[in-house]
Amino acid sequence: MLIRDVRRENGLDQAPTRARRRYEIRREMRPGDPEAIVAMHERLYPAEYDRNELFVAMVAKSVADAVDAGWPDGGGIWVVERGGEFAGSVALTDEGDGVGSLRWVLLAPELRGAGLGRRLVGEAVDRARALGMHRVELYTFSALRTAARIYREAGFRVVNSYERSDWGPTITYQEYALEL
Repeated sequence: MLIRDVRRENGLDQAPTRARRRYEIRREMRPGDPEAIVAMHERLYPAEYDRNELFVAMVAKSVADAVDAGWPDGGGIWVVERGGEFAGSVALTDEGDGVGSLRWVLLAPELRGAGLGRRLVGEAVDRARALGMHRVELYTFSALRTAARIYREAGFRVVNSYERSDWGPTITYQEYALEL
């Protein structure tokens, strides 16, 4: 089943302009960042991919669990800011036994298309290598085609996939892995 393109319906399909692409990348966590990661998921995923409150609750729990486990220690955080406001993130969490997880990869629509996502994923993979991780995993769904292309270009491969419909219309949920 295809997910309808709710991006167009919600006015989120606008191509970014050069002026809108100005941003800064911060590599340390500040108070409010975990909440901002959840809030951006809550704003973007229902509007762009028709995801529901159960999806947002899963994101909130995963962020809280990571913070409780000591993240970003042992991994990393990349926060994108535009005009001093949260505009995106990428995170690397230490899952133990030399395995990392790439998480919460998202950018405000106006910052997409400039290579920023590719850059942040690359930095996170480099950080995993520097930390001595031997594998990085990530979970996503197939409708995120641009992100999937970035992951594959970074060397990730799909290692598992299945259908799920608990977060809204049926999606193909995917697990990617990169052996370092």
